[in-house]
Amino acid sequence: MLKNFSFSGKVSGSSIRDPRVIMRAVIGLLLVANLVVAVIAFKPFGGSADDLRQAEGSLRGQLAALAGKVASARRMVSKVETARKEGDQFLEKYVTEHRVVTSSVQEELNRMAKEAGGAYLPITMNEDLIEGSDTLWMMTINAGYQGTYANLTKFVYLVDKSPLFLIIENMQLSPQQTGQNLNVSLKVLTFYRDQPGTSPLGATL
Repeated sequence: MLKNFSFSGKVSGSSIRDPRVIMRAVIGLLLVANLVVAVIAFKPFGGSADDLRQAEGSLRGQLAALAGKVASARRMVSKVETARKEGDQFLEKYVTEHRVVTSSVQEELNRMAKEAGGAYLPITMNEDLIEGSDTLWMMTINAGYQGTYANLTKFVYLVDKSPLFLIIENMQLSPQQTGQNLNVSLKVLTFYRDQPGTSPLGATL
């Protein structure tokens, strides 16, 4: 180990002991340390090849997930559009307009009763706006019918096959005192469409 050491240069012993010089050196060391930590933490030069591969894989996974969501959204939109078109077609085909629903229902019930055989009794009708819609109404039809069991079976079959959208919600049977005929009380539902803001009688609210 050297015992004698001489330092040749412009920096003298007195300047080394100068507090300002020491502070500048400390600040310089701190700046260098901060730069090293920043490089390690933020990797401004892109990181290693493994880091770049991992980042690329992560981005590809995110892109694939987004593409899947877009495809799912497109399928959902297509299904909604198809359902809307089919719904409009169903309403157009099976749901009668308000201006003709009363006469159409009466004519259809009379036709089916005559074709099935038996006697068709007078009816009463009540109308209610369907909740959640301002254009669709439900008509409740309370009707009477008299005939044999065979007549009634055919009548129910004809109601099921009717071009009008008719639903038998309730049916009560009671035998007549004489003969084979039955007294039948029917509760039939149908639906019609109307302009928004109209009453069951068709008058503007």
